[in-house]
Amino acid sequence: MRKKHPCGSEEWKVLRAGADFRLECMGCGHQVMLQRRTLEKSLRGIVKAQDR
Repeated sequence: MRKKHPCGSEEWKVLRAGADFRLECMGCGHQVMLQRRTLEKSLRGIVKAQDR
């Protein structure tokens, strides 16, 4: 995302993909739902996550 989450984390995990996306902050665990169009505008890049 272009801006950091208020907790200071810049990493998000995708929980649901489709017409809208559900993202989870990797710093504090907060979940957010965004429309696909909104997410595409605010994405900086995609990094494939390692198994954690």
